Amino acid sequence: MSEIKFKGNPVHTSGSLPAVGSAAPDFLLTKTDLADVSLKDFSGKNIALNIFPSVDTGVCAASVRRFNKEITSVPDTVCVCVSLDLPFAHKRFCAAEGIENVVSVSELRNHKFGEDYGVRMSDGPLAGLLSRAVVVIGKDGKVKYTQQVPEITEEPDYQGALNALK
Repeated sequence: MSEIKFKGNPVHTSGSLPAVGSAAPDFLLTKTDLADVSLKDFSGKNIALNIFPSVDTGVCAASVRRFNKEITSVPDTVCVCVSLDLPFAHKRFCAAEGIENVVSVSELRNHKFGEDYGVRMSDGPLAGLLSRAVVVIGKDGKVKYTQQVPEITEEPDYQGALNALK
């Protein structure tokens, strides 16, 4: 369990992010076209998991926009934006914003991701949603970088994640 903050107040997550150097946990998430996607679907690529509570909030939306812009500078890399939002919300947001360089996914059908990655908020006003975090997975399937953002209302360290991908 990790402790983070939401507007300065303590919030706990269901666990801790996977350890750097460990094998990334597999996942089953749902894309905007309602197709399921798993870790193996990104074989041979570096993966930046941009994890957040909801694309319908300013900071979460900003992180998707920023990764959409920055991820194209890193060859053989995909950014997967993960939240509990319905695939329809992801699709609406990406269409309205012209987001084309990230893969937006929902925890719609399978709620193991939040537990396996230790990012499900277990208390506080956003309990049940995913916390703001970044996990970088190398082509070998091992975790190369993690950041559990300490204050939910703040953006992640984009440069740290991008540096880990290079």
